[in-house]
Amino acid sequence: MKNGASEVHILLVEDNPGDVRLTIEALRDGRISNQVSVAHDGEEALDFLRRRGKHADAGRPHLVLLDLNLPKKDGREVLQEVKADSELHRIPVIVLTTSSADQDVLLSYDLHANCYIKKPIEYHDFMDAIRGLENFWTKIVRLPPV
Repeated sequence: MKNGASEVHILLVEDNPGDVRLTIEALRDGRISNQVSVAHDGEEALDFLRRRGKHADAGRPHLVLLDLNLPKKDGREVLQEVKADSELHRIPVIVLTTSSADQDVLLSYDLHANCYIKKPIEYHDFMDAIRGLENFWTKIVRLPPV
């Protein structure tokens, strides 16, 4: 594996249970060993990344899959805080959302998202997108050490 790790730790930040299930299913179908942690809202994602509260013993993820439309603190705010934090800013953040609005795409890149993917609606297209994402970020890209 290009990343020199036997397992890639992914933090999935998603409030939709169906999308959580599908994403985990697609990642497990791949040939790569991944550890997937899930945060269901923006506040929980930041607690996980900063190892606060019930996430005090959480491992630092190698990459974050971030939905924009989240309760408590939306994905735009999470992205801004992660990229402004000197301990977290190197973690690649992939925006994975239903929004195709130009303003969301531009803002995400302005906030230093590493890529922006609109969630496909069709099941097979969604599964293909997650597998392609997994292949690129876990086999091709060299991720920063955690």
